[in-house]
Amino acid sequence: MIQVDLSGRVGDLALSVRFEAGSGLTALMGQSGSGKTTLLRAIAGLERLSGRVQVGDAVWQAEDRFVPVHKRAVGYVFQEPSLFSHLSVEGNLDFALKRSPQNVDKTGIIELLRIGAMLPRQVARLSGGERQRVAMARALLSGPELLLMDEPLSSLDQAARAEILPLIRDVAERVPVLYVSHDPLEVARLTQQVIYIQNGRLSARPAVTLDGLSQAEIEALALKALGS
Repeated sequence: MIQVDLSGRVGDLALSVRFEAGSGLTALMGQSGSGKTTLLRAIAGLERLSGRVQVGDAVWQAEDRFVPVHKRAVGYVFQEPSLFSHLSVEGNLDFALKRSPQNVDKTGIIELLRIGAMLPRQVARLSGGERQRVAMARALLSGPELLLMDEPLSSLDQAARAEILPLIRDVAERVPVLYVSHDPLEVARLTQQVIYIQNGRLSARPAVTLDGLSQAEIEALALKALGS
């Protein structure tokens, strides 16, 4: 269980958000500037806000406690893959292994994200979709209890998105994911639960559980949530 109760001001944004999320993938949706990325950064410990963050039994932040980002069991996948361009794919993965738990399944993660054939290649020679898959693998190799994904598909073309979406669903079966997007159709193809953020606060709309709905119903619901 992920428990988040954070508030504070970052620049012009006043953020006040409280929610719980379980296993699988939970999407955070909202227009640009609504506070989605700021919230992820605060959960990771990259922004300092007031409140509480708990993942499972681990309290990352409370009134008298603030665990620094490097001590949080969190993985982060950004919009633009944060990789070492001078290293090979395997070199990037091995770098992540330096701070990994001993029982991390490197082979399983490589197979999960279908990057085995890329291992000897230089990152600079990969396509955008390939780089994002490597970034996901590197995040998983750190052994996270929570994976944060901040619009990881927004810079990719439709073909690359279609290739990666099923992999993200597979990843969410291994580790809880908080997934930021403003694309309702993308979210509709991924998520079991949607939380909508507007102007730094949760929308009056409750979190929406999507289990049991048809694809058409999910997409219509996602479009309605954005006021489209």
